Formats: sequence, C-alpha cells, structure tokens
Amino acid sequence: MMRLLAACLFTMPAFSAMAQDAPVPSQCLAIARTTPNVVYANFTPAQAQDEAITITYAGHSTYLIDTPAGVRIATDFSGAYGGDPVPVVVTMNRAHGTHFTLNPDPRIAHVLPGWGEEGPASHAVVVDDVYIRNVPTDILRWGTSEEGGNSIFIFEVAGLCIGHLGHLHHALSPEHYGAIGRLDVVMVPIDGGMTLSLGDVSEITTRLQSSIVLPMHRFSTPIATFSAMLGETFEVEYRESRSFEVSRRSLPRRPTVLILEGV
Repeated sequence: MMRLLAACLFTMPAFSAMAQDAPVPSQCLAIARTTPNVVYANFTPAQAQDEAITITYAGHSTYLIDTPAGVRIATDFSGAYGGDPVPVVVTMNRAHGTHFTLNPDPRIAHVLPGWGEEGPASHAVVVDDVYIRNVPTDILRWGTSEEGGNSIFIFEVAGLCIGHLGHLHHALSPEHYGAIGRLDVVMVPIDGGMTLSLGDVSEITTRLQSSIVLPMHRFSTPIATFSAMLGETFEVEYRESRSFEVSRRSLPRRPTVLILEGV
C-alpha cells in the first residue's frame, strides 16, 4: 500500500512527490467565530485521543516523531542525527548545513525542504496517519533577509498538533499565528542569538501556549534562564530519557517545558 495519499505542492528537483489538488482540512487551524475570538477545529474520534505517539530527541534541532501507524519523521534533518533506522519522512531548513542535506538517503520516502526554488515552499502531505504542512518564514543570510528560507513544520497526528519552529529568525506576525493554529507540542530553538533572542523565543512560546514545550538548538543556554522568562504559568520537567510518549488525553494540564536527556 502506498504511504503517500496526498503529496507536497512543492518539492526540490529529484525529491519525488505528487501534487494534490487541494489541502487536507486541518484539525489545528482556528475557525473564526467572532473577532477576536476563535474556536479550534477538533475532529478527533474519542478512541484516537488515547493513541500515543513517541517523540525522541536525536540531537541539535532533530526530533524524531513516531506515529501510531509506524511513520517515523525526522525534523531539521542533516543526516547527522536520526538517520538510523531510516525515517519515512524528513523535513529540513537551510539556514545552516546542520539543518539540511542535499544528499538525503535515497531510502527516505518523503523529503520535505522548508524552502522553495522560486518563492516559499508549500507542503500539504498525508503519509498514512500524519498530515504535514508548513508555514514559511524568512531567514537572514550574510546580513540580508531571504524570503521563505525557513519553514515552521506542523504535524497533525492522533488528534495532536505538533510544531517545529525550525531556524526561526524573526518574530511572528498575527498572520503567522493564524496559519499555525493550535500547537499542543512545540519545539523551540533556545540558542540565545543564532536564531532569536531568548526574549523573542519566550514571547512566541508564551503566545502559543502549547501544553508541551521541547527546547532544541540549545548550546550553552541555561534552561533556567529560558524557563524563568516564561514565568510561573509554565512547569519545568526533566526526564532521564531521550524519548517520551504522549496522547491527546495525556497532555499536561499546565504548559510544561519538557527537558529530555541530551538537550
């Protein structure tokens, strides 16, 4: 059975995919009710709320997402982390060579670059039980802004909305937040300057109000410095494992910064 049910609207040459006619309805986007109030769509069957996914910190900005159907996804894939066993899907961003590769393992079924050859990338991909889409942002390269060089990738699976901010270089506009929608889990860079300042990252994290915050791209930034900027609304929890399971039903009641081993 083919894993690909609907493929990306844009791919780099040599990265195979089929264009779909229309995007898949998102569970995570806000449906306008009365301005400024919104209500988020949630079409998750009750039994699906107990389906668990596994998230693993592989290194740098690479997290692995394993879905109930067995789809393994590697984020910001350069080949240095998360390549064994071979993932089914990889996403990439091109701010630096540690976030992408132009020579991915040919056994990877779906390679999704976060940038386009002519303008921003646009992905709307269904692979078995996961829907993957992107929200383009700009990057700074050698002092100039490059439109659409980064993508915030969003993975919708088992009723969960999971976001990876990539190598984000600027604050998000209301339009960005609207395109992102609800994020139950968000992966945020906390390097303190190569992407965004801790102040900017903490502002974005606070605005998103995700149930689980997974730091990445940390280098030497103290976790306590980042968590202090988020305030008392957020819990902080350390794990002695690189992996954890989460379902929609098991999401923490308070927003939680979850520090996995290796981060």
